[in-house]
Amino acid sequence: MLEAQGITLRLGRAEVLRGVDFTARPGDVTAIAGPNGSGKTSLMRVLTGEAPLPGRVRLNGQDVARLAHGRLAGLRAVLPQAVQVAFPFTLREIVAMGHEAGDAAGQRGVVEAALAAVDLADKAHRPLPELSGGEQQRGHLARALAQVWEPVGPEGPRWLFLDEPVAALDIAHQLQVMRRARAFADAGGGVVAVMHDLNLTAMFADRLVLMAGGRVLAEGAPADVLRDEVLEATYGCRLRANAVPSFGPWVLPQAVAV
Repeated sequence: MLEAQGITLRLGRAEVLRGVDFTARPGDVTAIAGPNGSGKTSLMRVLTGEAPLPGRVRLNGQDVARLAHGRLAGLRAVLPQAVQVAFPFTLREIVAMGHEAGDAAGQRGVVEAALAAVDLADKAHRPLPELSGGEQQRGHLARALAQVWEPVGPEGPRWLFLDEPVAALDIAHQLQVMRRARAFADAGGGVVAVMHDLNLTAMFADRLVLMAGGRVLAEGAPADVLRDEVLEATYGCRLRANAVPSFGPWVLPQAVAV
């Protein structure tokens, strides 16, 4: 279980999180959605221990702020919005760094399997800067997967934290990434993902936390949260759920099976 209570976070004079309670369960894909500046990434940084608030976040029953970095790395892997790499490491080297940080360090075949899982096995020896933006993003997902390769370990479930994991991807690879997240959760791990695409969220998430202004406005199953009045209050524009648009053509992915 991942639990956070009463999270309030200030950055300078701005209060970016205001009394947020948050729960995620292993076996679930929990999505966090909301408009720009709503506090999604700030909440993610608190949950992963990157912005520690002592005694307020517990992962598998342990206080995240008190966990040593090595032990925390064995429990959870993080895919941030953007990753800056200062040197021209190959894609395989990047993924190997994630693998060596986790509990499966030294286990043979994990790096190659993680690359294959994101459809990048044939680019393993390419320098990361030579890859497209979408390929780099999938490469960093492979790094995170290699870090927590087994969804359940001796200390319980492991966790994937994904901040906008499909933002730069084409439709086929969006589905691939979300299927991979779904498979990790189905195998007993926990997934927390910041999402902007509400359709993909509805297709893959078990639970949706909708945020605005640093607060949680609604939470629950996507079918319960994605209602007209809730969406319009959150995003400040006219939105309709489950209504066929008057313009056309329009496209939604259909093949969602893992």
